[in-house]
This record gives sequence, C-alpha cells and structure tokens, in this order.
Amino acid sequence: MRPKFKIQNSKGRQAVSVPPHARFRRLRYSPALREMTAETRLHPSQLILPLFVCAGRGVRRAVPSMPGVFRLSPDQIVRDLKEAEKLGLRAFILFGVVDARQKNPSGSEALRRNNVVCETLRMVKKAGIRMAAITDLCFCEYTSHGHCGPITRLRKTDVQTVDNNATLALLGRQAVIHAEAGADVIAPSGMMDGMVAAIRFALDRADFQHLPILSYAVKYASAFYGPFRDAAGSAPGFGDRRSYQMDGRRRREARLEALADLEQGADMIMVKPGLPYLDILRDLRETANAPLASYQVSGEYAMIKAAAKNGWIDEECVMMETLTSIKRAGADLILTYFAREAARLLN
Repeated sequence: MRPKFKIQNSKGRQAVSVPPHARFRRLRYSPALREMTAETRLHPSQLILPLFVCAGRGVRRAVPSMPGVFRLSPDQIVRDLKEAEKLGLRAFILFGVVDARQKNPSGSEALRRNNVVCETLRMVKKAGIRMAAITDLCFCEYTSHGHCGPITRLRKTDVQTVDNNATLALLGRQAVIHAEAGADVIAPSGMMDGMVAAIRFALDRADFQHLPILSYAVKYASAFYGPFRDAAGSAPGFGDRRSYQMDGRRRREARLEALADLEQGADMIMVKPGLPYLDILRDLRETANAPLASYQVSGEYAMIKAAAKNGWIDEECVMMETLTSIKRAGADLILTYFAREAARLLN
C-alpha cells in the first residue's frame, strides 16, 4: 500500500490523509497550465455556420424562436459571410426558405436552377468568398406537406410516408443543380435508404466526381428540431418523420447507417442532434475513420439562449462547454448557430 501523509491546514490542525501523489490540481492552478495540458481544442475552422436564405433583397427577418438567427436574402448572406470569413470560419451550409405559394406535393421548386439556394451560391462565388459552400439536400422546405420527398401509401397499409425510391432520383437531380450553381459539398439530410449512392452516381455522371458528400448518416427523429422548422417553414403537415428518421432508442443501428453511407461513397458523415447523442458520436468515432460531423441543432441553441436571457446560465461559458463536449466526444466538425460567437471568443 502507498504510504499516507497527514496534511495540516493553515491553522495547524490535521485536515485529511492523502496519498503522496494525488495532487491532480497541480496542473490546474494557472490558466497557462490549463491551456498547456488541454486535450480537446476548438478552432474556428472546425465550425460550420448554418444559414437560412429567402428570396428578395435587403431581407433580414428574425426567427423568433432562435435569437440572433435570421432569414436572409442572398445579398445579406454575402454580407454575413464576409464577416464570418474574417473570423476564421471556413464553411457554411445553406437551407432554402420559400413561401407557401412556391410549395407543392413534389417540392419542384427545389429542382429549379434559379431557386434561392442556387442564386445565393452564384452570388457567393462572384463575391470571391472562399469558404466551403455546403448545401442541404432535402425537399422538406419545398413540399406543401412538409415531408422530405413525394408521399406514398405503403401497400396494404394505412401508412403514408415518403416514397424512398422516387425521392432518390429527385435527390440526384437536386445535387447536380447545386453543383452547377457552385456548391463545394453536398449534404443529403432526408434519411432515404440508398441516397448517397444515388447522389454519387448523379454527380459522377454530370462530371462532378470531385465534389464530396457530407451525409446526414445518423439523423434521429428528435424533438430538438422545433425552432429549425419555424425558421425553414418545414414542419410536417401531417404525422411525423419517424417512419424514416431514426429511433433514439436504437444505438447499434447508427453504426449500420454510417457504414452503409460510407460504403456508398460518403466522404464525411454526420450525427444529428448533438448533445443528446454524444454516445452515438463516440461510437462512430471508434468505428469510422472518415471525418465526423455533429450538428448542434436549433433546440439546443434555443435552450441556451432562453436560459441565458433569464439569467439562469452564463451564455458564453455554456456555449463553449457544450461545443467542447461535442468535440471531445469525437467530432471533427460542428455545425452550430453559435459559430460566429464562438469564433470571436476563440480568436
């Protein structure tokens, strides 16, 4: 057994007996030592900024459930990205927002070559912004029913759900349209089986073999998406998305989903949401060697903002603690609405 030493407090009275080497606090007593010995480090280049783009000019419309987040017209996106680039951010992801008149059951606006996402991509490239332009590939923002593709009824059942195979062909077309407009990374988010293979085939056939795919490989049917649906106008008009997004009670399935997407040609994979699924993130870090992303989603962001507004937490400290926890669990990249605020602190 290790010998124990009697430790006296400042008044000379015995306080405790401890092993001679159990002084873990030696490496904590100064900021310099804490920084020197940190194992997990965040950098602005690891953060991806989500942006909601809508039609018009000079539009900057606040999202009530997400303080500090706006629906922006393409010119305002360009303005914000110039600032973000100066902060050291190296990537952003675009989500298209359209009004109800542009929506229909098939989401055809998503396939129009001059839609708001394509217009924004062209403007960003013309402005000389060198950040990686990632586009979310899905139909939920464009369909009148709010689901991620055309609807079908499963044979001999009353279940209405997204037609998986019909959606694959549409996703391939949407990917090529985004690539032609200037996308640097294609990020399919609809959780359709076989979506990566279909998109990879379409991109390669259109001579975009160089474009990588960041797959939302592990996306759970989560209650944390509420504020996003407010921002993007993408709430389901009936039912929910549990017939195609993953069940949070199933852990092992995440490995199957991730490995399947990698086998189909995904270059990077994502876990969504972030904090509620850190265990899944760690599982995949130990399973897959590809770059791994995590999405700190709208509900996570909104909760921190709301608690800080009420004076219950220190917003900056909680923001950085949560981002660090996601990085520590294994994420190489983090999609977060805090990207600019965190970058300012990290700088």
